Amino acid sequence: IDGPGGAPALLLSNSLGTPLEMWDRQAADLCRDFQVVRYDTRGHGGSEASPGPYGLAQLGDDALALLDALDIEQASFCGISMGGITGLWLGIHAGHRLRRLMVSNSAARIGTAQGWLERADDVAARGSAAMQSLAESAPARWFTPAFVAAHPDVVASAQQWIARTPPQGYAACCHALASADVRSDLPRIAVPTWLVAGTHDPVTTVADAAFMRDRIPG
Repeated sequence: IDGPGGAPALLLSNSLGTPLEMWDRQAADLCRDFQVVRYDTRGHGGSEASPGPYGLAQLGDDALALLDALDIEQASFCGISMGGITGLWLGIHAGHRLRRLMVSNSAARIGTAQGWLERADDVAARGSAAMQSLAESAPARWFTPAFVAAHPDVVASAQQWIARTPPQGYAACCHALASADVRSDLPRIAVPTWLVAGTHDPVTTVADAAFMRDRIPG
């Protein structure tokens, strides 16, 4: 938790395979105006890797339980990728707890169920070796070649996050993404929503953001 206690709360939610430190640079700026709350998603970083599989509602309920534990009645919410679809779930099922919703590099349906289940099975079978393989392939999904060349330290940090993620927690979250599909419920979101997409993002595309934009009222 960073920033003044009396400031409006902003809850930041991570992508798959990252700890709360992924927000270090943003938190340093945002904490001037917000009480910034970062947390490790279930099965990631310092959070318990409880037995899986997990579901999207479980990840959303975790965020609500955190707000309850901190006595935060309402917060703005910014999530990236897995954190973004968690935010969509919150907007659909617990919109009264949100002031604003920011969905970054995410989608109402990320990837395919088959793809996520195959990845979950591989991680469950190979453990840390599978996490290392994912860490090695991550730059192609997360960064442009120009960024990789210009910022090798940032890329290396991201690879370390993935490699250090508990395999059990990672696989359980893959199961959550395999079943997560909120496309038909997007019209239920009433909280002011901001969508961020990247032209070079090969996984959660600008088209995914346009789909959400056209279905979230206002």
